[in-house]
Amino acid sequence: MPNAFLDYPFGEDVAVYKVKVGQDDKMFALVPEKSNPVSISLKCDPVLAETLRERYDTVMPGYHLNKKHWNTIVLTGQLEWEEVQDLIRHSYGLVTGE
Repeated sequence: MPNAFLDYPFGEDVAVYKVKVGQDDKMFALVPEKSNPVSISLKCDPVLAETLRERYDTVMPGYHLNKKHWNTIVLTGQLEWEEVQDLIRHSYGLVTGE
């Protein structure tokens, strides 16, 4: 994602992807690096977040995040990789206003 960077503000086990918005660094994706299966937490429009949670067993309210605005997705293959990529772009867009 344009201007995105990797940070570890919560310790070495959680990769946090951020982008600078104005003077602030905003998170748009979190990946616990030692989770098995791999999961990713993404910012999401609240209505879409609820829809995804109802549709997929592997989409849950954001772990240790605002449950209204974040989903945690367990990457088991239930969601196609293209759909996960779309959700990453959606998260990035919400944070950057694009």
